[in-house]
Amino acid sequence: MLIIGLTGGIAAGKTTIAEAFARRGAVWVDVDHLAREIVMPGEAALADIRARFGEPVMTEQGELNRAALRQIIFDDVQARHDLEAITHPRIRERLIQRLEALSGPYALLVSPLLLETDQHQLVNRILVIDVPPEEQIRRTCERDGVPESQARAIVDAQMSRNRRLASADDVIDNVGSFHVVDARIDRLDLFYRQLASQYNAP
Repeated sequence: MLIIGLTGGIAAGKTTIAEAFARRGAVWVDVDHLAREIVMPGEAALADIRARFGEPVMTEQGELNRAALRQIIFDDVQARHDLEAITHPRIRERLIQRLEALSGPYALLVSPLLLETDQHQLVNRILVIDVPPEEQIRRTCERDGVPESQARAIVDAQMSRNRRLASADDVIDNVGSFHVVDARIDRLDLFYRQLASQYNAP
């Protein structure tokens, strides 16, 4: 199956765009969902996180305290690397399982870290959802209720816009009107279907 890697910075609108492709018949896997799955109570990754970071990252109910963990890894590069060593292999394993189970004209692998991890090795093309940094900051503040300084720090910590665009096979500019963006999705959907038919040909 043809697999399109869909990525973009924070608040670029990745999920909204993926849902628009899904309405046209595409199937998709959201890596953010898998990342939440693997740290549910009873999962081995959660036990490893607890062993590495201790009780401050756990709630009284035995669930992951995401805000506490986010603060730790944001301030400590080694802690972030340790967390990635725990989670990334498990995410990749589950991701491969989900992709293999999909059935449709083509699939989208939706991931904010597609290019920063080896996930890009699983896809045939890369679609970048592009939004200028200032718009990302505005949307993040509005959506997540965080101060501008925190939103700006998150954007600054991600891969640069130029590097992301340099890796793209296709780009959707997600600051235009809905009709312009929707028309672009229509064209890409048709293109991906044509590619998929060639890809799946014997």
